[in-house]
Amino acid sequence: MRALLALPLLVAALLTAPAAQAEKRIFIIANEADGYGVDRCLSAGAKCGAAVASAYCKSKEFAEAASFRKLERDEITGAIPVHSALACRGSACMEYVAIECTR
Repeated sequence: MRALLALPLLVAALLTAPAAQAEKRIFIIANEADGYGVDRCLSAGAKCGAAVASAYCKSKEFAEAASFRKLERDEITGAIPVHSALACRGSACMEYVAIECTR
């Protein structure tokens, strides 16, 4: 009899329990022009970048890429010097892409 009374409480507890969150991590990588167009696909958020972002996530032992996009310099606070010899070469400045990976 107790088991029958406990069953509705167990079901109610399971239904109100918070859903498990998938592990997510955002990787910030240099968006270097390589002649293959990969950089344009990633930074523009184009459909062609999905395969590249997914492959990157898999190389880091994640299941898939949830999103990818170009980062503006001011989004990377303090991590990358704005006025640095490493940040810019001539008139071209390094750009960065964020890839969000999930397990």
